[in-house]
Amino acid sequence: MPNMVSLSDAVSKDELRALLKPSDLKASAILIGTYAMLAGSFAMAILWPNPLTIILGTVLIAGRLLGLVVIGHDCAHHAFFSSRRANEIIGHWFTNAALNVSHYGYRSYHLKHHQYAGSEKDPDIGLVRKYPVTKSSFRRKMIRDLTGQTGIRDTWNKIKNFRLPKHLPWLTFHLGLFGILFAVGAPWAYAMWWAAELFLYPAITRIRNVGEHGVASNRLSPDPRENTHSTIANPIERLFLAPNYVNFHCEHHHFPAVPPYNLPKLHRMLRDRGYYDGFEATTRGYPAMLRKAMRPDEPVAA
Repeated sequence: MPNMVSLSDAVSKDELRALLKPSDLKASAILIGTYAMLAGSFAMAILWPNPLTIILGTVLIAGRLLGLVVIGHDCAHHAFFSSRRANEIIGHWFTNAALNVSHYGYRSYHLKHHQYAGSEKDPDIGLVRKYPVTKSSFRRKMIRDLTGQTGIRDTWNKIKNFRLPKHLPWLTFHLGLFGILFAVGAPWAYAMWWAAELFLYPAITRIRNVGEHGVASNRLSPDPRENTHSTIANPIERLFLAPNYVNFHCEHHHFPAVPPYNLPKLHRMLRDRGYYDGFEATTRGYPAMLRKAMRPDEPVAA
């Protein structure tokens, strides 16, 4: 029997109005917290340099790279700070710049994703069209990511047509980062950033994409409960794979203007009021989500 709970039944106009209200305090805390964790990851390796701290610091940095991109995504929606100008400045210079992503180009592209989600016109559908994939196929994808093949390809695509005006935010960010590390006597730590970006970030991003739309029950349905998916993450998963509430993607597609720090509350409303009943719109934990994303390998013909 189809679910009869409508979106307006699950969230009243007054509740939605409250959810849509940005909080500069919460936004600032998330931005500062992301940078503090990034600084702490470098500091741990610099103060106690050994293979364990360097590897752990690099893994944590990879998670913060996604954290910065997530903030940039929310700034592109003008759904992070209350000021449109603050969203543009932070998105352009302090978040998307770190990964050499054009804030304004990304915004134009990403809004098309929201406009056409649930159809073949979705510009992101190619990232997840073939899911679920076989276990061996997914393993090959992860090997390409973790050996740097994906990261080197993506980095080259970003810089092969280098133009100073376009790449100035990226250059400014990285000159600042290297300058700080040089000033504290640890220029070698700059390599941790690139190890994170080239070898770990692509794998984390792939898992993010799969969790958002790859395991959706029907990617060509207009209903976000079918074309989008949320993964309910535990604290460890939020630290390494799902920073800054990025895992609440189904909720985000219902109301893209809701700030990320209000998405957990929105999720609880929709869940507790039966809006998700009868739909496979959420999964608890990334291991369970990835199991949905994979099917058994095809038997080898004799």
